[in-house]
Amino acid sequence: MGSMAAKLRRAGVSVINVESAAVMALEARVNENFVSACEYMLACKGRVVVIGMGKSGHVGSKIAATLASTGTPAFFVHPGEASHGDLGMITPSDVVLALSNSGETHEIVSIVPLIKRKGAPLISMTGKRDSTLAIEADVNLDVSVAKEACPLDLAPTASTTAALVMGDAVAIALLDARGFTAEDFALSHPGGSLGRRLLLHVRDIMHKGDRIPAVAEDAPLRDALMEMTAKGLGMTAVVDTSSHAVGIFTDGDLRRCLDRGIDVRETNISEVMIPGGKRIAPDRLAVDALNLMEENKINALLVIDANQRLCGALNMHDLLRAGVV
Repeated sequence: MGSMAAKLRRAGVSVINVESAAVMALEARVNENFVSACEYMLACKGRVVVIGMGKSGHVGSKIAATLASTGTPAFFVHPGEASHGDLGMITPSDVVLALSNSGETHEIVSIVPLIKRKGAPLISMTGKRDSTLAIEADVNLDVSVAKEACPLDLAPTASTTAALVMGDAVAIALLDARGFTAEDFALSHPGGSLGRRLLLHVRDIMHKGDRIPAVAEDAPLRDALMEMTAKGLGMTAVVDTSSHAVGIFTDGDLRRCLDRGIDVRETNISEVMIPGGKRIAPDRLAVDALNLMEENKINALLVIDANQRLCGALNMHDLLRAGVV
């Protein structure tokens, strides 16, 4: 068993070393062809249509998805389907990115004349610079590798990794050139955790109107406790006659009052509240509220509008329910 374990580890390390070398070799190929390919895509008025067969097709599908989510509209078309009607999806306003390690994949080479007839620029990504696809393309991205990571030098391994990395390099170069922001990315992923963090604002999840726990600054502590119980946020704001928040009182403050033997029936809320209290504006991101709570080790915040009036309240449970945490 010991010798088998060592053999498995050696095989794993060998694959990583071969594929790492294949990736590092790409650095020198981020050249004028790379720039030209990016320029075609930046100038594209339509979409980048990615095609590829087999493992190259799987990589192409991922590249198309990465392009689309980083600001470059793109979709994947299977070349076998393209010759049976899907080629109609390609317009002169598009750019075609064709992947083929050999550069001779029949299903792709056979539709190159049709792509050219449509007038769409053709970018190829091949493992052979003198292949038909590389020569026929307007620009070729060289993703050749010295050898596959497979000990038989047969299974697409290093070659697919190289193509995937080159695709990522193109996508991120385009992202940078477009000035694509984190918020732009979130708009493409509204259902994911990043989308929630970058698109959800305090105003979207805060308690408003009658749901805001609040008592006047001259109210007895007993009334504040009843308000906290009724609203269920584990806190209450303390406001003056102009609805300006002058303080906050939380469950933690109540425990400290009880430890000190304070009479909740005779004490005024202004005597035991925390003056001011941590607060946030409604147009701030919900993740900013989370950071503020974590930095100050608190579980609730007052939401204050531009006129410094209380307009909302939220606690950690609200952030949890919204999926921000």
